[in-house]
Amino acid sequence: MAIHIAFLRGINVGGKNKIKMADLRESLEKLGLSEVQTYIQSGNVLFGSEEDEATLRQRIEREIERAFGLAVHVVIRTSAELKQLVANLPFSDKQIAEAEAAAEGECLYVSMLRRELDAERVERLKAAAFDDQFRVAGRDIYLLLRQSIRHSKLAARVEKLGVPATTRNWNTIQKLSAMADEMEEDRTARN
Repeated sequence: MAIHIAFLRGINVGGKNKIKMADLRESLEKLGLSEVQTYIQSGNVLFGSEEDEATLRQRIEREIERAFGLAVHVVIRTSAELKQLVANLPFSDKQIAEAEAAAEGECLYVSMLRRELDAERVERLKAAAFDDQFRVAGRDIYLLLRQSIRHSKLAARVEKLGVPATTRNWNTIQKLSAMADEMEEDRTARN
């Protein structure tokens, strides 16, 4: 049974789309997902399932709408995909340190998309980059920002590409990857 991570877009942000994580876990367990765990209040859910990504995404989105009355986009990655995402960080320590020195808060993020971008959409990102940097890797966009994400034209442009996406800071990505590793280790220890 594969471990998946569901990233819910726009949950508990700015007082909108409120969902208690305990209620979310309970709803997803009722769907038959196993080992359901959440991390922080922004809609990060780890779970086990044999189902494919498209089926899981549709079932989770329908359940959230049914249980909470919210239509939210869900992006899913497997634990292996998340581990690869962390391992392939395209920015050097020096680049990150320079961005951190200039940033008004956190500077390293990943936008996870449902599908890969076409060349036209990548060009639109280039036009908005200014002092920020980005790298596209399959269905993920690494963002290195030199200002607050709230003021970044690059981050705003990602949201307007017409591809369902959600963005998390690097610390959250690393923590979720570590939690997925722990789930796998627990499974191995039980067997």
